[in-house]
Formats: sequence, structure tokens, C-alpha cells
Amino acid sequence: MKKLISLALFLALLLTVVPPSMVDAQGGGEDYTVQADDWLSKLADKFYGDTNAYWAIMSATNQANADDSSYAKVENPDVIDVGAKLRIPSTEDAQTFMADFDIGQLQFGKLFAVGEQGQLEVGNYWTSAGEFAGINAIYDIYRKENPGVELIHAGIAGGAGVNFEGANLNKLIAGDPYDVFMSHVGLEAELYSPEEFLRPLDDLLAETGTLEVMPEDLTNLLKVRGVTYVIPLNIHRGGVMWTNTRLLEQAGVEAPTTFKEFFAACQTLQDQGITPLGMGIADGFELSHTFETVLIGTVGVETFRGLWDGSVSWTDPGVAEALSNFDKMLDCTNQDRGTIGWSPAVALVINDQAAFNIMGDWAYGEVLANDATDYVTWNPAPGNQDVFFLVSDGFAVPKAAPNPENSLNFIRLIMRKDAQEAFNQNKGSICARTDCDYGTFPADRRAYFQGSADDFATANIVPMITHGSGAVPIWADQFGQIATQFASDRDVAAAQAAFVQAAEDAGFPQ
Repeated sequence: MKKLISLALFLALLLTVVPPSMVDAQGGGEDYTVQADDWLSKLADKFYGDTNAYWAIMSATNQANADDSSYAKVENPDVIDVGAKLRIPSTEDAQTFMADFDIGQLQFGKLFAVGEQGQLEVGNYWTSAGEFAGINAIYDIYRKENPGVELIHAGIAGGAGVNFEGANLNKLIAGDPYDVFMSHVGLEAELYSPEEFLRPLDDLLAETGTLEVMPEDLTNLLKVRGVTYVIPLNIHRGGVMWTNTRLLEQAGVEAPTTFKEFFAACQTLQDQGITPLGMGIADGFELSHTFETVLIGTVGVETFRGLWDGSVSWTDPGVAEALSNFDKMLDCTNQDRGTIGWSPAVALVINDQAAFNIMGDWAYGEVLANDATDYVTWNPAPGNQDVFFLVSDGFAVPKAAPNPENSLNFIRLIMRKDAQEAFNQNKGSICARTDCDYGTFPADRRAYFQGSADDFATANIVPMITHGSGAVPIWADQFGQIATQFASDRDVAAAQAAFVQAAEDAGFPQ
């Protein structure tokens, strides 16, 4: 049985091992071979009487790997191969390691060797199959070009950075930052007191000429008080409705484009015992994300923009109408939405358990990973036909990065055309550069990527609030809290009044 060590870590570790095959006199340690029915914490308990001492085994194995590639390199133990060779340190060595190790401080670097050119610890929250496939394509290039650097995927689970952001801020404040960390392009950088903690990156943009091949709508988002702190790797579209065509054909309904059509389809699907809208809210951002697509789909682009720049009051009747639409939409969802996150909700559509899922096109990475492109397709969410909800992932460099040259080389890499092409064909997003060749992507993936790129060139580009681009963090956080409360009490008047108060608190008199 798998044991969840910490919600804040990608290292929710599960390994399988066999009894000792060989005793190595060096350090009194032993070598073990991975097989079924054992896992790492179980082994730590057996040899040390302490399940938490699995960290010492992980570190010892990775240190051994640096000198002898016959040992496993334990990066993501959930997918470690049976037959992998592990290093079990002596009790004394394990105790010494654990006495100096505090996983609460996210000391990932101590779990890996140090290369001839140091380490590169990449802070992020890409831990699902599609997400990791994307960033791992970047890692492959970096490792090939920088063989002397030990690259560490410091992934913290939790969609939209729900667990990562607080942990990352704590590390910055403590003076123990990652070498690079991911952040959404836009006002999310304000969360990290950028003037104090982040390195300006305008010089790298100028050095590489990347600004010349990025769309203007994106470059306008890069500046925070005139300075660039986050370099974009991709462009996601937020307002996508992932659709199971097999279930629609079975029910005899068409993909809806309006809320009226959506609610009619919902009734038809429910009458046939089919869940219309797969939803998961356990990662903490999904209700805000869904309501934001409902809001812009109800009030339109110009009113939506006005709500956030203060030119339209949140007392506008369109806000109440959007809340009413959201209320009806929640009645179309699965009963267990509170117990699952965004990725399992996408899986409901992939596994023929729900007809629709409203999520950004990072969900396409899950569709690709599950080889479901022949029956899971995409449509704009209701009312979102002329909208490109922009979510752009990028990376920042702390001023106190332990390995600054390695950090800057990583930033230089993610600006490159080949790196963005390698990343985005797995992640489900399009490039932040305009010169990527989507014709080089695998044939079963080209249609979505080219279509998204075409829409980006013609649709109304709107930075998404939920994902850090369109509002300062405190306003975006309040928006999410109100959407979450509404999903519980379904009180339209109370939610609209809360939006009015939040706007006033943010400096927009209503």
C-alpha cells in the first residue's frame, strides 16, 4: 500500500526491494534489487526501525549512481523499474544523514549527488503524467548539453501551484531558494517580492533576441513595474471544454456552444445515466478556473475586462447571471468532485465516465499520455468562442540561486525554439515563440496545436485571473475564495456582494 509522505512533495515514494543480494564492505552498506511487494519506507523500517529513514536510502542510492551507473537514480520513485539496484547505507550512516536532513525545508539537493559543475534544482509543480513528460523533454536537452550538472526535478504536487507557491516563498525568505522555479507570467511575480528576491532577466531576453519572436500580447505581460522576472516557456489556453465524442454520440447530442445548449445537453445526458461535466476541486483552483470561464462566457470580453480594470462595477447584472449559470453547471457534475483533483477529473472524460471537462489545455497532456486523441476532442467552453484565455508558464531565477550560472543556462535553454517545441508537444500548450513549426509535431497532435496557434493570432487575448496573469495575487486569491464559497452555499446575492467588497478592497470603488 502506498504511503503519502507529504502533500507538498513530488516524492510520495513507493519502491519495491528484495532481501540483500550482496553485502558491500564500503561503509557497511548493502546492495538491493527492486522487485514487487516491498517499498522504500518498509525497507527503512526493517533495517533502521524508522520508516522516515527512506530519505537516507534515496540519497545513498543517488550518491552511488554518480560513481557507478549500475545503481538506480531515484528521481521519481513511483515509476522506478523492477530490477533497479539500490544502496542501503549502514545504520550509522543513515542516522548521520537523517540528523542533518529536514524534509520540511524541502532539502531536495541533499537527496542527490553534486556534479562536477554543481547542481540545478528546478522548483515546480509539474507532477502529473503529461506535465512531467513536457518538462522532462527540457531536462533531456539540458543534461545532454551540461553533463557535469546534476539536475534535480524538485516537483511539489498540487495543481496551479496550490502547495508550491507557499513553500517556494518560504525558501526564498529563508535564503535557501531553488536555482530556478516556475511561475506564471504576469502579476503572479508580485507574490515573491521580486525587487528583493528575483533576478531581472531583461538582459537575457536582449542577448537571445527572443522578444523578436514572441507575440506582443505576451511581451506586454512580462513587465512588472518595468522589469522582466519570468521568462515564458509556453502559452496555454484556459477556456477549453474537453469532450468525449463517444458519449455524445451515444446520447445523441451535439457539443454545446451556449449555456442554453449546455444545460439542454446536461439534461439529456443525465436522463441516460451519463455524468455531463466531470469536475475535480481537490487541488484548490478548479472552481475559480471554471467560474472564470463561465463569467467571461456570460458577460463577454469587454465587460469582463472592465470588471478587472474598474470601469465596470461588480454590481453589473451580468455577474449575477454568471453566478446563476455556474449554479446550474454545478448540478451537472459528478458527486465526488470534492475528493478528486483536476487530473482525475480529466480522466473521467478519458475513461468514458463523463461527457465534458472544462480545463486549460494542460489537460491535453493527459489525453496524449492516455492515447485518447481518437475520441476525446476539444471545444471552447460555452460562450468562449472568441476568447483565448491566456495562461503562460515560465521560470524565474532567485537572486540567491546557489548555482547561478546553471540557472541562467536553463533560462537560455527554455527560450530556444527546439526546447519549446520539445516541451509543448508533450505539455499540450503552444510555444511562447511565434516561429515554432507545429508540422514537426507527431501527426496525431498537430491539429490541436495548430488550431490553438491560429486562434491565438485572431481571438481576444485575455490573461486569466485564476492562474496569476490578470490580477495581483491578493485579488486573484479573493476571487477564488468567493467562487469556492458560492459552490458551497449557492447564494448569488452574497457572492456578488463579496465580489463588490473585494473590488473595493483592491482599490476599485464600486
